Amino acid sequence: MLPPAHRLTDSDSFRRAVRGGRRAGSATLVVHLWVDPTGVDGPVEVGFTVSKAVGDAATRNRVKRRLRHLTREHLPSLEELPGRAALVVRALPAAASASYADLGADLGRSLERVSRA
Repeated sequence: MLPPAHRLTDSDSFRRAVRGGRRAGSATLVVHLWVDPTGVDGPVEVGFTVSKAVGDAATRNRVKRRLRHLTREHLPSLEELPGRAALVVRALPAAASASYADLGADLGRSLERVSRA
């Protein structure tokens, strides 16, 4: 579970990250990162999107749990970003059949690419 300070909950922040942020993808997920360097420093807020295309409710929940846990491991490196940041992790249908290790590798590569840009 992510700490409450790191949860992205309002739809405006989701929209801003997806439409205005940098994007990097892989076979199982797409990562959107929006950074406001002029904003007050604060914790990175993270949100997840898992559509019905991924699978039934049990499958979607399993994918969300895995992504939440994997993202929590990457929070310290994301805290180094200047200013305020919002991260949205969108699962693709291939995430349903991907192993935990594959999801972790895809998330790590995508976060590295989006953070460098």
